[in-house]
Amino acid sequence: MNHLPPRLNHPPLRLPLAFTSTHQVGPQEIDEYAHVNNAVYLQWLDRIAWTHAAKLGTPLASCLAMRRGMAVRHTRIDYLEAALLGDNLLLATWLIACDGRLRCTRRFEILRLGDGKRVADAEIEYFCLNLDTGKPCRFPSEFTKSYAVIPEVAAAYQQLPPELRHVGYSRGGLPGQGTNT
Repeated sequence: MNHLPPRLNHPPLRLPLAFTSTHQVGPQEIDEYAHVNNAVYLQWLDRIAWTHAAKLGTPLASCLAMRRGMAVRHTRIDYLEAALLGDNLLLATWLIACDGRLRCTRRFEILRLGDGKRVADAEIEYFCLNLDTGKPCRFPSEFTKSYAVIPEVAAAYQQLPPELRHVGYSRGGLPGQGTNT
């Protein structure tokens, strides 16, 4: 008997060169509606962002030693499918924008491995924070190196249709834009 994974209609990830991890949904992540609680998704995004940052050369210990960190400014997320108890998920992240001085943006995708369905898309904008003063500050040189955007990722991101580049807005259009109905 052949046990091939289901064939997907669309490529699983929208951007190349993703940093990925997998996660199986546990009972503590399920809410009263019998699906993953919305706040849990944010914990998953935080966890993969920290893991990716460490791989790029800025683990938590280094941030604490430099007294610099990346703080969240904006989070935008589209919840597309419910994740359920026992689901095996693929979490992916990319750096899609960085000014090399103060700000960077991460893109996230969460896919259910069993059927390839997209569970969530998210983007988080970060800024460099002085951990002693609580105020924004310039990147230390370590951040400039670690948070550089891969050119292939930036190019692929720019090729996405606008509705896929602007996570967290209703499908009817972006703020300030009319809809074509």
